[in-house]
Amino acid sequence: MPPLTDPDTPPAPGARFPVRVLFTLVLAFAAARLCVWLHTPIPWMIGPLVATALLSVFGAPTASWVPLRNAGQWVIGTALGLYFTPAVGALVVGLWWAIALGIAWSLALGLGFGAWLRRVHGARLEHLSPQQLHTTTYFASAIGGASEMTLIAERHGARTDLVAAAHSLRVLLVTVTIPFAMQAWGVSGLEPVPPGVREVQPAGLALLGALTLAGAWLMRRLGRANPWFMGALVVTMVMTLSDVTLSAIPPGLSAAAQLMIGVSLGVRFNPAFVHTAPRWLGSVAAASLVMMGLCAGFAFLMSWLTGLHPATMVLGTSPGGIAEMSITAKVLQLGVPMVTAFQVCRLVAVLILAEPLYRWWMARQKD
Repeated sequence: MPPLTDPDTPPAPGARFPVRVLFTLVLAFAAARLCVWLHTPIPWMIGPLVATALLSVFGAPTASWVPLRNAGQWVIGTALGLYFTPAVGALVVGLWWAIALGIAWSLALGLGFGAWLRRVHGARLEHLSPQQLHTTTYFASAIGGASEMTLIAERHGARTDLVAAAHSLRVLLVTVTIPFAMQAWGVSGLEPVPPGVREVQPAGLALLGALTLAGAWLMRRLGRANPWFMGALVVTMVMTLSDVTLSAIPPGLSAAAQLMIGVSLGVRFNPAFVHTAPRWLGSVAAASLVMMGLCAGFAFLMSWLTGLHPATMVLGTSPGGIAEMSITAKVLQLGVPMVTAFQVCRLVAVLILAEPLYRWWMARQKD
């Protein structure tokens, strides 16, 4: 079976890659405008994501360009950092124990997901060695750090096409399902825009852009995960926590960033994805829906323990990606700092603990 291709890698010369990128952006913009007209949640990400994914599956010449995706993550990271005022920072620090519980929950849920995949597909993937099967199901089920988990899985000899497909499908389902669930629930506007970040100051915006760009560059030099998102987020958080506010992010720039992220997710669903073990994808889809339900139940428990709104906890503990869940919180104004803190801390924990837990997991299988 051919591995999934990297959607952000330009095709061979002569494939007219710039034309494909332009075609995809025009399609994404039209889909976003349609979603705005239909009043769907987070239209500037959902529209491009769904439209690009559908056309990509049927072999349309879609493409995502790495610099545009990075720029989208850079803008979103900066926008989210503006929510971390000193008062909000104190609230997040005071709830460290809740974040720790969220991390433990995610790790346990991932291990359970992996065990279920191994049990269901052990006989169907008989061409894999026992170690390959354990490795593939383990890294396919880790919640968070999709690209990083695929790279680590490759080092340990897993079927990387199955790992990448599992993460891509899980993120797609969570990103599409939860915003519509929030809209049906009727929750939004729980958190007003923090004071001091309502106005766009051109000079301040330019300085903010330069500082966050430097943060992204440093994160990349250090080899950190999601450097464009995390670098911009950390720099802006430090400034905002220090009560320094240079400028708000223009709404048009934020919408464009959401579009870029939606496109980068959508193009992953190419024809090769559809042919990646259909039963495996069916199991991942079913398990993802079950995990969303379990996370919702856990979120209501955490809401009762912390006093935070259940919608905020649903986004903070959902098995989605940082950018996607944080964008949902930002657009719907549902506790952006707490959602971001939960998601970022989970990502860091997963990246640090994935391989030690893997070694523990493999030792258990040999007992």
